[in-house]
Amino acid sequence: MKHYKRTISGKRTVGLRLGFVIAVGSLLVSACGIYEEFTPEPEINSDSGVVLEEIDWENQNTIFGKGGLSFFGSKTPENTGGALGVNSFLWRASLDTISFMPVNSADPFGGVILTDWHSPNEAPSERFKLNVYILDRTLRADGVRVAVFRQVQDRSGNWRDAGVPNETGTKIEDAILIRARQLRNQSLAK
Repeated sequence: MKHYKRTISGKRTVGLRLGFVIAVGSLLVSACGIYEEFTPEPEINSDSGVVLEEIDWENQNTIFGKGGLSFFGSKTPENTGGALGVNSFLWRASLDTISFMPVNSADPFGGVILTDWHSPNEAPSERFKLNVYILDRTLRADGVRVAVFRQVQDRSGNWRDAGVPNETGTKIEDAILIRARQLRNQSLAK
């Protein structure tokens, strides 16, 4: 009986080793099939005659799939303006643009700024609240979204939700983008 148990454990060990070798071998072979050579066409700057080469990092194929493996977000070597989770120019521009409103919470890594209710001096019976979402690490026109909320006070002193024109959020987004571009240009001029 001892001989029988030893034979089974020996077969099991051989089977595990063989399975491991097959798994590693198939992984290596499949990785070779995924890889594609990336040779971009050189672009020549007509002003200086210098050859420019732009690499499409997000669409480059690797053994980890399209775009490769990234532990810290996007791998693009673009200037994101700092080490925040979002674009620092958009972040600072958002804070600058809505500085007249009290900030309730701000998450620089998630890219969310929530304001508290603010009543303008010109209209004390109405108040506004903003939610600013920074959606990207790059300075792009679609990298920021603003949700605007408005309430009006009724005769009994209760606040009631009221409509906000759609272009209000867009105008605030445009103001943030203009300020972000100013901040970027200032940093490049230094």
